Amino acid sequence: MKGGIQRDEYLSSLKERGENKRVTKNHQLIGLEIADMLEDRGHKALYIKLAKEHSEQKLRALAKNVAGRKDIKNRGAYFMHMLYMKEK
Repeated sequence: MKGGIQRDEYLSSLKERGENKRVTKNHQLIGLEIADMLEDRGHKALYIKLAKEHSEQKLRALAKNVAGRKDIKNRGAYFMHMLYMKEK
């Protein structure tokens, strides 16, 4: 059973490391804040990418607008739709 204890300790340390990610760049912070505003943490990498490509003010304003609308079921999809509609 000794190997089982080491394995469990190792797995728990991996889990802890995964939870303690650091934000090192401004666009990462912006992307995570937008994901939180839209309640869409599952697509945080997408929002981080968008934060690298678009202005902070534009993304934050759009995310606040979308987050304030209570009748939208999928805020992330609506955010993306509005983002690319404004570009056209």
